[in-house]
Amino acid sequence: MKPCPAASLLSISLLSLKPCHAQILQKRDLIAPASFDNGWTYQGCFIDVGRTISAASTTDAAMTNEECTSYCFGLDFPYAGTEYYTQCYCGSSLATGGTNTTATDCNTPCGGNSTQACGGPDRLTLYKSSKVTGPEVNPGPNGWVSQGCYAEGTTGRALTYQLGSVANAQMTVAACTSGCKAAGYTFAGVEYGGECYCGKSLSNGAKPAASGCTMTCNGNSTEYCGGPSLLNLYTYGSSSSGTATTTAGQPAQTGTCPAQPALVGKYNWYGCYTEGTSARALAATTYADDGMTLESCATFCAAYTYFGVEYSRECYCGNSFSAGSKLTTSSDCSMTCAGNDCDFCGAGNRLSVYSLNAPGSGSSSGSSPPSGTTTSATQQPTGLPQGWQSYGCYVDGVNGRILNEQNPDDPNLTLESCAASCASQNYTIAGAEYSKQCFCGNNIVNGGVKANSSTECNTPCAGDSSEICGGGGRMTIISKGTPAVLAPPAPVPVVGNWTYQGCYEDNINQVHTFFWQNIFANTMTPEQCLNACGEYGYMAAGLEYGQECYCGDPENIKTAGSTKRPESECNVPCPGNASAICGGGSRLSTYFYTGTPFYSWGFPAAGTAAAGSYEQLMGGVCVPLMVTQAVTGKVVFLEKWGTGEPNSTGAYELDLTLVDQYKLAWREMHVKTDIFCSGGVTLPDKAGRQLNVGGWSGDSTYGVRLYTPDGSAGVNGTNDWQENVDVLKLQDGRWYPTAMNMANGSVLVVGGEEGSNGAPIPTLEILPYTGTAPLYMDWLERTDPNNLYPFCSVLPSKGIFVAYWNEARILDENTFATIKVLPNIPGAVNNPMAGRTYPLEGSAVLLPMHAPFTEPLGVLICGGSSEGASYALDNCVSTYPDVENATWAIERMPSQRVISCMAPLPDGTYLILNGAHHGVAGFGLADSPNLNALLYDPQKPLGHRITVMANTTVARMYHSEAITLLDGRVLVSGSDPQDNVNPEEYRIESFTPPYLKNGKPRPSFTVTNKDWSYGQSITVNLGGPAQNGAIQATLLGSVTSTHGNSMGARTLFLDISCAGTTCTVTAPPSQYIAPPTWYMFFILDGGIPAVGVYVRVGGDPGQIGNWPKAAGFSVPGV
Repeated sequence: MKPCPAASLLSISLLSLKPCHAQILQKRDLIAPASFDNGWTYQGCFIDVGRTISAASTTDAAMTNEECTSYCFGLDFPYAGTEYYTQCYCGSSLATGGTNTTATDCNTPCGGNSTQACGGPDRLTLYKSSKVTGPEVNPGPNGWVSQGCYAEGTTGRALTYQLGSVANAQMTVAACTSGCKAAGYTFAGVEYGGECYCGKSLSNGAKPAASGCTMTCNGNSTEYCGGPSLLNLYTYGSSSSGTATTTAGQPAQTGTCPAQPALVGKYNWYGCYTEGTSARALAATTYADDGMTLESCATFCAAYTYFGVEYSRECYCGNSFSAGSKLTTSSDCSMTCAGNDCDFCGAGNRLSVYSLNAPGSGSSSGSSPPSGTTTSATQQPTGLPQGWQSYGCYVDGVNGRILNEQNPDDPNLTLESCAASCASQNYTIAGAEYSKQCFCGNNIVNGGVKANSSTECNTPCAGDSSEICGGGGRMTIISKGTPAVLAPPAPVPVVGNWTYQGCYEDNINQVHTFFWQNIFANTMTPEQCLNACGEYGYMAAGLEYGQECYCGDPENIKTAGSTKRPESECNVPCPGNASAICGGGSRLSTYFYTGTPFYSWGFPAAGTAAAGSYEQLMGGVCVPLMVTQAVTGKVVFLEKWGTGEPNSTGAYELDLTLVDQYKLAWREMHVKTDIFCSGGVTLPDKAGRQLNVGGWSGDSTYGVRLYTPDGSAGVNGTNDWQENVDVLKLQDGRWYPTAMNMANGSVLVVGGEEGSNGAPIPTLEILPYTGTAPLYMDWLERTDPNNLYPFCSVLPSKGIFVAYWNEARILDENTFATIKVLPNIPGAVNNPMAGRTYPLEGSAVLLPMHAPFTEPLGVLICGGSSEGASYALDNCVSTYPDVENATWAIERMPSQRVISCMAPLPDGTYLILNGAHHGVAGFGLADSPNLNALLYDPQKPLGHRITVMANTTVARMYHSEAITLLDGRVLVSGSDPQDNVNPEEYRIESFTPPYLKNGKPRPSFTVTNKDWSYGQSITVNLGGPAQNGAIQATLLGSVTSTHGNSMGARTLFLDISCAGTTCTVTAPPSQYIAPPTWYMFFILDGGIPAVGVYVRVGGDPGQIGNWPKAAGFSVPGV
C-alpha cells in the first residue's frame, strides 16, 4: 500500500463521524471550561474545515479538554481543539473557513468527562494559549546550531546540494537538518518556506543578511524557513560559517568576510606565493579536501615550518620552498576556503602561506624564500591506453579547473597511470599536474588553452622523473583523440527551436517569474531544461542557479514585472555543460520557443456569439452534489442529508418548463441515508430508473437507492427514492465509488473508502448481486487515497478502461483481471505523481466515435492537481487505450484548473468549466475560482482545440456540477467550498454554447421508435429541409455529474441518410460501442442541434428491470 503522510490524509478529511442514526442524537447542556494552566483560554465552538488545525493530533477514549491542551502545549502549539468525544488537534494557526459558530454545535461530551463539550461532528471546542508565541527562529535541533539569516551567493547557491527527500509541503528545520546530516553534510539551510540545501561550507559569496528570513516553514508554521533567496542557516558540531568561534583556542572571525587571518593557531601569515617553476612550492606532503580550512591544513602540517593552501581545497606542507616560488601580492590569493568562505585559501597557482617563524611582509618583494632543488625531464610517454596520445601543455586554473574530475594525489604518478585511471572511468581526456595530481574529463572546460610553450609544463612525474607531469597552473594533456575544448561559459544563443532572450529578474515580490520549477541537480543543461518545458507545451523557460529550471509562457515576463538585467548577473555555469550559462542568483537565463507554436487558443470577443454566454436560470432549493437529467426531461438534484442543511430532504426535482414559476418548478423528494459523495447511473430498464450507491458513513455507505422518473412537462410526478438497507445494500460499504453500466446490462461499482475518511475499499462488485463476493484489486489499495471516483468506461475491444490517480489499465469484462497496463498518465512538468482523480480531481470524458465505429475510442482527461503543494494542472491529456503501444498526448490549457467539470455537447465538442486555480478537492482545500469556460473541439489539431469562452460571476468550486440538457444548453449548479470566502451556492445557471447564439435556425425532428436494438434502422422525420448544412445524428449517454466524473458520458455520431425530410438512422452496432442504457438523441443541421429526446439503446439484457425483488421497491419489469 502506498505510504501516505498524515498531512495528506488530513488534507482530504472532512469529519470523523462514527456510524449513528440522526434521529437518536439528542442535544445536551455541556460546558467548556473557561481556562487551564499555561495560559489556555476558551475561544468558542469552531467549524472544522478538514482540518482547521492539523499540525498534530491524538485520540484517547478518556479525552478531556485539559488533556488536549496539555498535549498541544508540550508540542509548542498555541491552538488546541477537541472534536467528537475522543479527538484532539493542535496547530499554529486556523485554516481559512475555521470560524466561530454557535456554542451548542459543540454537543459531543468528552470521553473522559461527560459534563464537558469535546466538539461535535465537524466542530472543535477550541482553546488558545498566550504562552506559546508566533513563529521563531529554531535555535537548532539535535546538535545543529542556528547561524542566522544568510543571503544566497552572488554566483551560485550558498549551499550547493539541494535535498530532495523532504517534500516541500512537509519542510521543517528538523527535517532539513536531519536530511543533510544523513547525506554527510555539516551545513544546512532552509529557504522559501519549503526548500532545503546542504553543504560542507558556504559557497559563491554568501553573506549574512540583516533581515528577510520571514517565511514560515510549510511543515511547521511556528518556525522560520528563510525567504526569497535567503536561508536560515544551521551548522552541525564544530562546523561554522566563519562568523563565530569554531573550536577551542580558535578565535572568532571578526571584521571583513572574507579575509586573510594574521594568525592560524601557532602559524603566522607569511604571504601569497607562486608555485615553483618545476615543482610544488611546498613539496613535503599534501592532501585535498572539499571541506578545507586554514585550521585543518595547519593541523595536518604541524610537523613542518610552512603550510600553504591553494585553489580552495589543496593543502601543502614543507620546511623550505622549491626553486622559482616567489612572493606576490596578497590580493592574488583570492579564492575562499572550501570549508570556510570567510577565509582566503590561495588561488590558481597561488598559495596562502603560513609560517612558524616571524611573520612575512605579506607583499611582493621579488625575493625567493628558502628553496630546495629541482630536476628536469623530457621523455615522452609510452604504454598509453590504445588510441591515447599526448597533446601538450595546457593552462589550468584561469577560470577554474579545465578537467572536472580530480583523482586522489598519487606519489607514484606517471602519465601512463593517469591516462589508464581516466580511461577506466570512461573518460577520454587525462591531465597530469604538479607531479602527483591527475584530472579526468571528456572536455576541456573553463577556457582551457594550450600554453605558449611546452616548457611551461616542467614538473617531473612523481612516479617517473623522466616524464613531465604538468607544472604550476599547467597540465600535461593526454587524450583519446584530439581533446574537445569547450568555450568559456556563455549563454547558448539557440537550442533547437528555442532562442535566448537575455538575463531576467526572478523572485519579484517573492513570486517566481515562471510558475513551474524543476530541479536538475548536477546535470542541468539548456537542452535538458528546454526539452522538459517543451514536452508540456510551455513556450518560455528560465534557467537559474545552475540547477533550477522554470517553465512558463512569454507573457509571464510582463505579468511578473521582470526586467532584463546585465548579462554579467547570469553567471553560473551549467553543471551538465560547463560552456553554457544557467542563470544566477535570482536571475533567469531566459529562452522563448520560436518554432511552430505548441498551442494556439481562440479568444472570441466577450459578448459575441462565438464566446457563448452564462445566464442565471433560477434560484435553487438545495446545494447539490449530484445532478442528472431524467428520461422525463426533469432534472434530479441530490444533496447531503444528515450532514447538510437541517431542513434538507436530500433530493429534489426541477421541471425546466416551469422555471418562471419557482414554487411549481420544484418538487421535494426524500432519501433515507446520506448520499454525500456517492455514485450513480441511469439504468437500462424500460423506466430509465436512476441508481445511486454508497455514501457518507454507517448505513449510508451501503446504500442502494432507486428512483423511477415519472410526471411530464408541467406535471409533477409522485414517485420518490426507494431505499431499505435491511433488504438491499452493497456488499462493501463505499464512499466516493464510481458506478458504470456494463455491456451485459449489469452495473459495476468500483473502489471507494470506508465512510468518514476511513480505510480504502480496494474492491469492485456487481449489481444486481451475482453470488460473487467483491473482488480485491491490489492497484486500488496501492494508490489510495488518490484513486477515488475512478474514470471507468466500456471499450470497443470488450475491455473495461479504468483511470485512477496517475495510472490507467484495461480489465477483462468477465474476470476483471488486468489485460493491459497503460503508460502512467502525465501530470505536471515537475511532478509525474500529480493526479487526475479525487482528491487530485480533474474531469474526464470519452472522445466522439463516428460510424462505422472502426476507429479506436479516445479518452480525454483535463485538469487535476498534485499532492503536497496542491498545484493545479494546466493541461489536458488524451489516449486511445485499445491501440497497441498506446501513449498519452499532452496539450496545454490556458489556466490551471482543479475540481472542474466537463460536459459533452451534441456537436461533438466539450465544455470545460467550474473549479479552482489551486488546491485539491475537499472542504476549504482549494482557492481562486476559475471563472472561465473553455470549448474543446477534438476535430481540430492537438494544441489548437481550445477556445476561451465567456466568464461567469459565480464561483463554482468543490461539489459543483455541469450536465448537458436536451435543449442543448449546459446546466451549471452547486458549490460547497466551506472556505469562508465563497458561499454555498444555491443559484442555478445555464451556459448557452455558440451553436445556439449564431442566429441560424434550429432544426426539429420527430422519432416514433425510442427503444432501439443494435444495428436497427430508425426512421426520423425532419421538421423541414436542411437550412444550415449537412444533417448529422448524435447520441449522448445519460450523465450523472459529481466530483468531475460524468458517469455514463459517451458521444456517438450515427450513420444517417435522408431523402427529403425523411431520414434513416442506423443504431450503434453493439453493446461495446453503446453499452445498454438511455441516450440523448439529437439531429443537427450544419452543426446546429435540434431539441433532443431520450432513447434507449440495447434494451435490458441483464433484466435489471425485474430487480430488486424486495419489500419497499417497485420494479418496471422488462
